[in-house]
Amino acid sequence: MSALARYFAFINKTVAGYDKTESPLTQELSETGIAIHYTDDMGQVPEDFTNDPEHTLVVYTPAVPSSHSEYQYFLNHGFVIKKRSEVLGLITKDSFCLAVAGTHGKTTTSSILAHLLKETGVQMTAFLGGISEDFNSNFLLEGTEYSVVEADEFDRSFLQLSPNVACVTSMDADHLDIYGSAQELQRTFVDFTKRLKPGGKLFVRNGLPLDGSTYGIEDDSDYCIRNIKIERGTYIFDLETPDIKLEGVEFNKPGRHNLLNGLVAFAMAMQTDSPPRRLAKALSTFKGVQRRFTYRIKNDDFIFIDDYAHHPTEINAVFEAISEMHPKKKVLAIFQPHLFSRTRDFADDFAKSLSQFENVLLLEIYPAREEPIEGIDSQWLLEKLTNANKKLISKEQIISQIKIQNPEVLVTMGAGDIGLEVAKIKKEMSYAD
Repeated sequence: MSALARYFAFINKTVAGYDKTESPLTQELSETGIAIHYTDDMGQVPEDFTNDPEHTLVVYTPAVPSSHSEYQYFLNHGFVIKKRSEVLGLITKDSFCLAVAGTHGKTTTSSILAHLLKETGVQMTAFLGGISEDFNSNFLLEGTEYSVVEADEFDRSFLQLSPNVACVTSMDADHLDIYGSAQELQRTFVDFTKRLKPGGKLFVRNGLPLDGSTYGIEDDSDYCIRNIKIERGTYIFDLETPDIKLEGVEFNKPGRHNLLNGLVAFAMAMQTDSPPRRLAKALSTFKGVQRRFTYRIKNDDFIFIDDYAHHPTEINAVFEAISEMHPKKKVLAIFQPHLFSRTRDFADDFAKSLSQFENVLLLEIYPAREEPIEGIDSQWLLEKLTNANKKLISKEQIISQIKIQNPEVLVTMGAGDIGLEVAKIKKEMSYAD
């Protein structure tokens, strides 16, 4: 949503909006002149937007409940109302669109892709789901010939897109409050692949039940990474495509899942006729995305990593990356569950993934768009964890608990407001920086 706000402001439209909680993102938008309020109150909406239905476009995300009074006002007073995904589809339909789909990895993959294209001079617009550390933004406008977008499966939003090139990184069960079953989620991903324009190209992670060019690590994929080495925290590997083999490619983001993200971004970027060797060189300079295995503090005595992980598969990926890059160190994981329904639906998987960590601190569930579900809370989840060193804490206890446990590696995880605690933790633990 904030990337769309930046886009409309960039093309000289007047933009205003509502959000539930103030954040660094909304503060940045406010500093550019976008009027933002945080209370569901039509009295706070600028009059320019309430008196002229003919020239006002209302864009909303499904995270806003239908009972929201501002949404109801615009719905009942003749305004044009469109979902975020529909607007994104309209903006990108006349460009050569590269869309990244999957239950995990969308933001990192699309950010790598945008970085590769920018570094090789491709004129494109990118709408990202997180803040790229290369652009310090989730929006990039270099030109309009190409576009890079995240194809979001939530609420079937990605069915509004018609890409020329697409990838599917994963299809793990998620959003069961929307889909009802993992099978229905997979069927919808199949529907997404049918949205490709005639002659379009699809890339799928090897092993997924979809037809397309495959990518993987040390397997029989069409696009494959082989002979991986780690030197000073950097992956060095060979990259094979159906037409070329590149040796000694470097990539700096930890985790095999990030290697896969980089590989498919490379494969997609090749479809713009960018030179493969320049793309490989650009892979080595990708800095990352905020809250995607982001090092907040990194030295010999103390490491602080922050990650957006909010699904068991993502937590597993974080654990594997820490184990590979920082073996034999004492690790403390702080996790904030996101959504009562997701916690309920994947409780046993959450317990299994979190129990891998030596020490776990659990925060209360972040509700986002949901009302509480009876019997579903963090204490209930905590009791399912099998490791001995586990504790339920409040956000106010985070700093004191970190100091008590004195870890060598600290990782914070979650998609809720735990991200707002990161700066406080870094400041307090700066003695280790």
